[in-house]
Amino acid sequence: MGFALSKMQLKSAAFEQGGRIPARHTGEGDDVSPALEWSDAPDGTRSFAIVCHDPDAPLVSRGTYGFVHWVLYNIPASVTKLAEGAGGFTSGKSDFGREGYGGPMPPNGHGTHHYYFWVFALNQALNLEPGLSLWQLLERIEPHTIGMNRLVGTYSRQ
Repeated sequence: MGFALSKMQLKSAAFEQGGRIPARHTGEGDDVSPALEWSDAPDGTRSFAIVCHDPDAPLVSRGTYGFVHWVLYNIPASVTKLAEGAGGFTSGKSDFGREGYGGPMPPNGHGTHHYYFWVFALNQALNLEPGLSLWQLLERIEPHTIGMNRLVGTYSRQ
């Protein structure tokens, strides 16, 4: 299928589409991932992956752009929501250089950044090893992606 939006829906109790991400979920707050919930996964879904990426970050390196805040995968198809501060699945490496969620914290005075939380529905349970970067994950899941969508939140430092 390649990467194309599907009718899957992704939402959060913490913020609306295009809304401001609460400080609790940022590097200036408790730095915990927001609760997420998704629906309308395509028939044949066997697992999910979640990522959060900030394309507004003023970084271009390693042939990529922006800043990766979260990479989470090997989520079984029976799971359709993650609680705040979720763990228990396989974590990849963020651009903070560690596994797990790292919340928004754009440079002071850099304006509003957009944080894309993505859910990917996969036609296989891939059992991928821990520590994959976003780009490694995307390379491995692309042939198995049968649906995807995103929730975009914003954040700026005062």
